[in-house]
Amino acid sequence: MSKSELVQFDGQIVKVCSNGLYKVQLDNKDIEVSARLCGKMRRYNIQVVNGDRVTVGFSPHDLTLGLIIYRYR
Repeated sequence: MSKSELVQFDGQIVKVCSNGLYKVQLDNKDIEVSARLCGKMRRYNIQVVNGDRVTVGFSPHDLTLGLIIYRYR
């Protein structure tokens, strides 16, 4: 799936779980979703910790598990 097909939301990392999963609190909705790092973030070893602002991309078919595609500085 290409990056342009993803539905993107901004949020903040709330909890770091096991197996590379993260709990993300979305800004525009008061819900927490599970997310994992996208391939390029894993490839270049970009670290994400609690409190980081991120952009999460969701597939239009499944809005339960997202991909963390960008970490703000």
